[in-house]
Amino acid sequence: MSSVSKPNEHDEGLDAAVEQAIAICDGDIRALIVANNFLETEISELKKAVSHAYTRGHFRTYTG
Repeated sequence: MSSVSKPNEHDEGLDAAVEQAIAICDGDIRALIVANNFLETEISELKKAVSHAYTRGHFRTYTG
C-alpha cells in the first residue's frame, strides 16, 4: 500500500490558487506573505467591528 494519496478536486483547486497567487506577486514570496498578513489583519478588524455592532443591537436578525 502506498502512503501517497491520490489528488482530488480540492487539491487541484488549491494548487491552482497557489500558482495564481505566486503569479500575481511575480514570484515574490515575501510580497505574498506581506499581502496575506495584511488581509488577515483586515479580517480580524472586521470581525471585531461586526461583533461589537451586533452586541450593541445595530444588526437585526432576519425572522422571516
